[in-house]
Amino acid sequence: MFRTIFSCYFLLINLVTFIVRWVDKYKAKKQLRRVPEKTLLILTALGGMFGAVLWISFFRHKTIKGKFLIWFYGIVILWIILIFLLMYYI
Repeated sequence: MFRTIFSCYFLLINLVTFIVRWVDKYKAKKQLRRVPEKTLLILTALGGMFGAVLWISFFRHKTIKGKFLIWFYGIVILWIILIFLLMYYI
């Protein structure tokens, strides 16, 4: 039961993260007000790191911001560690 709920949450948060990053890229191209980096990092911290990593990998968006990337990859590493711990103990 826990794995099903966790999997559904994970799928949903990654989809939302991917869509929000698409909106940010769209706004950047149209020179509109962008999605704050804090929002992007919060979505990543909530579990949307796969959607975010896919977005960065395929679309090369937000790949130069040094401080942002340090926070981003720090969050991704913490999530990877958490996932491995959950797989080991559950």
